[in-house]
Amino acid sequence: MAILFLFVVFFIAISISVPIGLAIGGATLLTFMVYSEMPIMVVAQYSVTGLDSFPMMAIPFFILAGAIMSAGGIARRLIDTAICFIGFITGGLGAVVTVSSMFFAAISGSAMATVSAIGGFMIPEMTKKGYEKGYSAALTACAGTIGVIIPPSIPLVIYGVCTQTSIGDLFLAGIVPGVLIGMGIMIANYFVCKGRGYARSEPQPLRKSLKALWEAKWAILSPVIILGGIYAGVFTPTEASVVAVVYSALVSVCVYREMDLKGLYRTIVNTSVINGITSFLLGLSSAFAAYLSLENVPGMLLDALLGITDNRILLLLMINVVLLLIGCVVDNIPSTIILSPILLPVAVSFGITPVQFGLILTVNLTIGLVTPPYGCNLFVAAAVGNVRMEDILRNLWPFLLALIAVLMVITYAPGVTTFILG
Repeated sequence: MAILFLFVVFFIAISISVPIGLAIGGATLLTFMVYSEMPIMVVAQYSVTGLDSFPMMAIPFFILAGAIMSAGGIARRLIDTAICFIGFITGGLGAVVTVSSMFFAAISGSAMATVSAIGGFMIPEMTKKGYEKGYSAALTACAGTIGVIIPPSIPLVIYGVCTQTSIGDLFLAGIVPGVLIGMGIMIANYFVCKGRGYARSEPQPLRKSLKALWEAKWAILSPVIILGGIYAGVFTPTEASVVAVVYSALVSVCVYREMDLKGLYRTIVNTSVINGITSFLLGLSSAFAAYLSLENVPGMLLDALLGITDNRILLLLMINVVLLLIGCVVDNIPSTIILSPILLPVAVSFGITPVQFGLILTVNLTIGLVTPPYGCNLFVAAAVGNVRMEDILRNLWPFLLALIAVLMVITYAPGVTTFILG
């Protein structure tokens, strides 16, 4: 009864537009007051201890690195280079959006930062070239989902902390799924653009392409330093986040000179506000998850699923459906904290490794970023592109099909994505 009360209060709060952090915290607090004999101070204790983790420090630093790179000219140079080399193919500008998002994802680890950085430049550019504005925004929103799959991924950091899974292994395993998502979106974009007859850009002279590549060398080098340092054992993922901040600041201020010290200060202040919101959300989500563990929800869920089926294929299908539905209404960060300790024991009992399940969970919840009513990527794309939401939704379905197809590959053919772990 306590668990039912917890979730009823939670979803009622969301339905009346209570901010997600307050909805989680309020539901947890009320449930403790009504059904638990423990003092409500325990909620505060769980909220604090949930943030008391060294790997969790990577989150604000990766967010800051992405913000600096977006404002400091790094994102624009990645886009210029992609336009020179692939802009002339059918659906070339759509492919540019996707490839640029993949590079930016390897810097920021954030979906919304990727959509904002790439969409602010590319949605107007695609519109000038004859692409429907709603299609451009839908493509940008879906390409932005790569930001939380390709390492460094903030949700994978959170999953690793919650489940004591190696963040380095999760990062390594996230490379192939991120590339597959990018390829799926580009294939969908190719056929849509071919059917609609969108014009191709003119091929760029080799001299201009090489010049763009040379100017972008510092931007391209960024993910090499960050990810190469992690996998070579030079620094941990948390230390890599600090390296990313220092590197992006030096390149933006001293090399490209598109950001001065005042601009750097404003970026740090804005990121601090975002981090405060994120930390508040993470702490209360930790308390919510802790209460579920105290009530043995993982064990009850396992018994319930085994009562329905012991078929591994059907079980994974049910988990995917549940996660896709949850992703439609709850942000991926609190969902990861709450659901990881509940569903991981169920997955492991069916022979699924923690790394594979981390990818399944993250990709499912990532799709929620582009599905209404939550779909925060959709709102960011609509804002930066000045597009009506209904125009985006009308053009969304080819990319959703591509995302779900990749999800099925990750779920039922784990060797395709985890072979890189050796």
